[in-house]
Parts: sequence; C-alpha cells; structure tokens
Amino acid sequence: MEDRQLRLIDLGYIFELYKEFAGELAAVGKAQREYADSMKATMTPQLDDLEAEITYLLLRATRPASVMELGTFHGWSTTWILSALRDNGTGHLHSFDIIDNVVRNVPADLAEGRWTFVKGDIKETLARVPADTGYLFVDAAHNGSFARWYLDNLFPRVPAGIPVSVHDVFHFRTTLPMHEGKVVVRWLGEQDVPFFTPSRARSRADYKALNALRDELGLAPIRGAGDNPMIFFTMPSLPAGA
Repeated sequence: MEDRQLRLIDLGYIFELYKEFAGELAAVGKAQREYADSMKATMTPQLDDLEAEITYLLLRATRPASVMELGTFHGWSTTWILSALRDNGTGHLHSFDIIDNVVRNVPADLAEGRWTFVKGDIKETLARVPADTGYLFVDAAHNGSFARWYLDNLFPRVPAGIPVSVHDVFHFRTTLPMHEGKVVVRWLGEQDVPFFTPSRARSRADYKALNALRDELGLAPIRGAGDNPMIFFTMPSLPAGA
C-alpha cells in the first residue's frame, strides 16, 4: 500500500477505512480478545472497541515512522498500536508513563524491534519525544492542569498534520468541569480544528452507524460496545512554545 496523506477525520473517512482493512481488523480483533482473556489477572483493557479499532485504522492508513503514546497503564492501547505497526511492516512506538506495568504485559513478538518505553514524568522526559512523530496518542492524567501543560509543551513539539487521539473526553454528552476534555475541546475550538468522536453519549448517530457497519462486516465484539469517549483530530500548525 502506498503512503497516503491524512484526510479529514470524519465518519465517511472512518467508514472507508473499516471497509478497506476489514480482514486485517478481524484478525487483530481476534488476537486482542485472546490476549485480553490471557491477561485477566494483570490487565484491564481501557479502550473500547470502536476507539481501539479507529486508532488501528488511522495508523494503518497513515503509516507513521514514529508514534508517541502518552499513558500506557497496563498495555491495552500499546498492543493495538504495535499491532498496527507490525501490520504496516514499519514504524516505531515510543511510550511514556510514570509506571511500567506495561513492560511486563506487552508480548515480546509485538515489542521486539518496534517499541521503546520511557519511564518517568513526561515533564522531565519531554526531550525524548521523537521529532518525527507521525501519530500522537494521549491517555494520561485527565485533569485540566495537565491538559494545559501538554497543549503548551507537548503539542508544539510534534509535526502539524498528524492524527491525534485523546481518551476519556466524552463519557457524557458534554465535557466535565475542570477536566482534561473541557480544556482540549475548548482549545480545538480556539484553533478552529474539528474533531471526530465515536462516543455513545456525544455522537449517538455515528456510534450506531459504526456498530451497524461492524455487524455488516462480520466483526465480532472485543470488549463490547462501551462508551468510546475518545476524540480524534488533526494537529494544527503551532509555533514552537505556543
């Protein structure tokens, strides 16, 4: 597959990617179900099915050389990202977290040659963020002050035009006061940047349409329907130190 430029992340684009990668997605979903079953004692999956699959699909479509993951917890998102890089046949994941549970949980065959884990506070390890990051995945502390920090310090360090996902934004119809999601959504509005969410609470019609498409494509549930509170958007051009 040829490398492609990222398009506007909206329902139509996501539909196209589901149809294009349906076979690979079914195989990854099966592997992830088996992985989750085998890890029940040490891991609780955090991403719901739609947001995990959309992450995989955007990675397959854009084929980034480097991915940055901020927040790993037990490794569910990490294994989805690494599965996409494996299936692309290229790319390296740089994961950042203050805890290292993920190191014990990620299968060696996924990690080998395509994964670097950086332990510590991102405020102290920021210099290790790859300059060529081609996808930014954020699922760390969910308070407003941390969101303001990464908007000011992390976002200007990565290239414009790359896909970005931020988890736990829309568990409800609106964002919560003093929460990361409120800060990020307000910032996106100020930057005039649209976002897409498969959230059941925020975007019920899109949520239902995507689940209907999954059924049509014969994709079996992995965790189950879930809230799918993640948002996806394209990084705008920002001045350094913005």
